[in-house]
Amino acid sequence: MRGCLTLAGQAFDEDEVPIGAMVVLAGEKIIGKGYNQTEKLRDVTAHAEMLALTAASEYLGSKYLHDCIIYVSVEPCPMCAAALSWAQISTVVYGTADPKKGYSNYSPLLLHPKTVIRSGVLAEECGELVRKFFRGKRIS
Repeated sequence: MRGCLTLAGQAFDEDEVPIGAMVVLAGEKIIGKGYNQTEKLRDVTAHAEMLALTAASEYLGSKYLHDCIIYVSVEPCPMCAAALSWAQISTVVYGTADPKKGYSNYSPLLLHPKTVIRSGVLAEECGELVRKFFRGKRIS
């Protein structure tokens, strides 16, 4: 999760919503990573998870990410949760919940039924970065 926070910091520095994601194969090797780049790429789908999934799929040469864990600093949105389901990723680990746009607010069933979910990892640090970002937006 520390790596996700570093990536989220890059997003913050680029004036993007500070979310970072990393895909790890068999608990050891990072095979994909990303941070939000929706403004930079002018692409509403350029979420951290989507970019990390694309990189991991390219690395494996497969659309399926069995035996992979995705770490993400903030709870995935419904779009990202559905993509994680299609990729059949085995485990999702996220930092802080997203009470406004998190997938669990809409349908916890978006993830694949066999996906293991772990939440609250470094939740305070992950959440503080997002709060700091949006506080800065409200002041501007």
